[in-house]
Amino acid sequence: MHLDEPLSDKEFNELDTFLLSDRCGDDCMTMDALHGYLTALAIGPQEVPFAEWLPRVWGATPEDAPDFKNDKEAQRITTLIARFMNEVAMTFEVAPKEFEPLFCEHQWNGRTVLDGEAWAWGFWEGMQLRADAWQPIYESPLAPLLRPIYLLGAEEIEEEELALVDDPGKCHKLTIEIEAAIPHIHKFWAPLRKSAVTTVRHETAAPGRNDVCPCGSGKKYKKCCGAASGPDKAGQADKD
Repeated sequence: MHLDEPLSDKEFNELDTFLLSDRCGDDCMTMDALHGYLTALAIGPQEVPFAEWLPRVWGATPEDAPDFKNDKEAQRITTLIARFMNEVAMTFEVAPKEFEPLFCEHQWNGRTVLDGEAWAWGFWEGMQLRADAWQPIYESPLAPLLRPIYLLGAEEIEEEELALVDDPGKCHKLTIEIEAAIPHIHKFWAPLRKSAVTTVRHETAAPGRNDVCPCGSGKKYKKCCGAASGPDKAGQADKD
């Protein structure tokens, strides 16, 4: 399994089920919030190290970390999130016109409406990791494009702004505006980023010989992807 492989439907559902399970806290991101979060990280002004952005998926504090059954499950879920991140980033790199935000939808007054609140909240959280670096876009002609993300995603908005989000119809309109804004936000930052693709394997420290292999196989690194690089591959594996 490679980190640049997109999630299958089965793997998507597996990650979705885990994030909604009792082993995650109340502040853990849902899949739509996670998708918004990863989108902000993928198209924003700076790359953010995997080790820095991953904990926020679980919650606002270290105490929100999931209650994994074992190290193998922790590695499995972490790998799925890393691949989800790379899938989002690669879409913007090779086929940005195919990008679609992961919005929820439901029925309201006899019609289907989009609900982008969770997605926008995730995007907003991603922006906060590099709030100062995002400042130039607020000083550009694109500043109004961030307003629907703020209205639906910010933890707090002004009291006089509450009337703009007080029914599903208004939220649907703002959600549509967010989808239209993302390509422009991506285009604004693309030439300013050090790299247009955030590849997790380059951001994480090299695993130790006895660590679980990051490829997701469940084997020790020295007996999997590290077997060809270790100086002791001919005999050390047999000793362990």
